[in-house]
Amino acid sequence: MSDGGDGRPVIAESDASISARTDAYFNRTRAIVEKFGDAQVTYAVFLRRPVISAPRMAVDWLRSVAARRGTSFGIEVLHEEGSWVGAGDPILYLSGSFAQLSDLETLYLQKLGAPCVAAHNAYQMAAELPTATFLAMEARHCAGAEMQDMMGYAASVGSRAAQREGAKGFIGNANDFTAHWFGQPRGFGTMPHALIGYAGSTVRAAEMFYETYPDENLTVLVDYFGREITDGLAVCRRFPEIAKAGRMSVRLDTHGGRFLEGLDPAESYAVLERHAPAAVRRYRSETELRHLVGTGVSAAAIWRMREALDEAGFPAVKIVASSGFGVGKCRVMAEAKAPVDMVGTGSFIPESWNETYATADIVEYDGVPRVKIGREFLLRHARARQKRDGGQ
Repeated sequence: MSDGGDGRPVIAESDASISARTDAYFNRTRAIVEKFGDAQVTYAVFLRRPVISAPRMAVDWLRSVAARRGTSFGIEVLHEEGSWVGAGDPILYLSGSFAQLSDLETLYLQKLGAPCVAAHNAYQMAAELPTATFLAMEARHCAGAEMQDMMGYAASVGSRAAQREGAKGFIGNANDFTAHWFGQPRGFGTMPHALIGYAGSTVRAAEMFYETYPDENLTVLVDYFGREITDGLAVCRRFPEIAKAGRMSVRLDTHGGRFLEGLDPAESYAVLERHAPAAVRRYRSETELRHLVGTGVSAAAIWRMREALDEAGFPAVKIVASSGFGVGKCRVMAEAKAPVDMVGTGSFIPESWNETYATADIVEYDGVPRVKIGREFLLRHARARQKRDGGQ
């Protein structure tokens, strides 16, 4: 057992668990090397696309396995956590016994590739929409607890990279399990659509929430009945003190098959003409136009909600938006100066999973540089490393 750097223990897997989960040819490689003689090797570990470095989970796991096996691995992280990494540029070098390392490749690559790509996505999203805070909503889109943990970690890494450039970034997430990655004791969230259906009205759902959690800020979904403005203002009028104190938010999650209450294509264009005319006067792709003036949670919808709140005397009520806020949508929202205070999203999770595949190639056997044809570019890094180490 070792510390994962965030205060939580990393429990090393048994050899039987590793053997069962790794690729068979790696298990056979270990047996062959143990029979014919071990070697000291160095792996270069990289991805084929640009990413944000997020190596902690892989590194912590490797250290825990080394400790359990009574050996040690040299782990040299070339790109510190949160830094940009070019395509094919090694993120880390991993050195040690070939027999001890050969059966680990499958599993540490699983823990490296996806977090690095997701961190890059989270960084881009936060950087494109720097004035909004983000809430990570990864859990519902993940295939189990391990992926959930990796995606929460990745969002926090990418967010911190964007925050260093002035973005507000991700301030938390929607579940307790991964809240620690954001420095939070628990996840954030108030109500799902199901609670509004149970309550029978948006106002009654807000009342139920307040009666149960009177000290919590109140964020209310307002799209259940298709009356975002009507129901949003009704909740504000029901809780005027909370609204005035800035402790209330309306969350827009309007279905992509319809417009926000009161909008249609013409009125959506009119809203943006009032607030961000330049956003609709330049060439736009079909997807960009949908984000600006289409159905669902568009820039026009957010602006219309802001208009309605301000006109009704609730300028302190915030707007939370969700539904498909990937990098492209965040960029369009920024160009339309959409007055969104917080974005709830899990869209940093990679869409093309084949982009997340990390690769590990041995570049040195007992100090001799050697790599398969086609990966000679890795030798440049290996030789530079060898020259540096030899000169110390």
